[in-house]
Amino acid sequence: MDTPIRLLSSVGFIAIVGAGPQLGLAIARTFGSQGFDVALISRNRDKLDGLVTTLTAEGITAAAFPADVLDRHGLTQALKEAATRFGGIDVLEYSPAETEPPYEQRQIALRLHGAVTATEAVLPAMREAGAGTLLFTTDARSRALQPPITDINAAMTDRRDWAVDLHEQLAGTGVQAAHIGIDATIGTPTFYGQPRATADQISPVHWELHTTHRDQAERIFRA
Repeated sequence: MDTPIRLLSSVGFIAIVGAGPQLGLAIARTFGSQGFDVALISRNRDKLDGLVTTLTAEGITAAAFPADVLDRHGLTQALKEAATRFGGIDVLEYSPAETEPPYEQRQIALRLHGAVTATEAVLPAMREAGAGTLLFTTDARSRALQPPITDINAAMTDRRDWAVDLHEQLAGTGVQAAHIGIDATIGTPTFYGQPRATADQISPVHWELHTTHRDQAERIFRA
């Protein structure tokens, strides 16, 4: 993709939890090209440093804050450090993935409890400011339980339902919460038969929910 043009000064700050070289990087570029500073949060420091190097070369201000989303204290601390460095969090995007065996309790902790922890870390300041955005990304199968990975689907469904309910709870506060369901595989085909899409095609949905579609509790991306 073309290198984003960095605006002269930051107009906001996004924290991306579960940042990786596909969707996380694309979301960072989408918001960074609009003048946002970016905090990247995931377990692997080396991978985060690589993403920071890439974004910095494109003129986007970014920093790494390593944390495991299964460690509630560590995740909360990473978000606090990010907020301190950048002067507050305007947008939280939560989309960690897991490649380890889909044991139910682990998936619930990863996909739901981690989202709740991250939200609890940033929502009080958003409420006080009367502005902010909380975005929770899952596979579109979160809208209905399907085999063969029912543990993962159940956990994603819990997060989707929680995010939609949170949207209703925050109505009138100035804070937007929304779920993004991706009905596609990113980059590579799978045996599930989903169409392919690039991360760059998906990330504008996150920007629209932050800017022009703040009344929507959910958007489903279809390739």
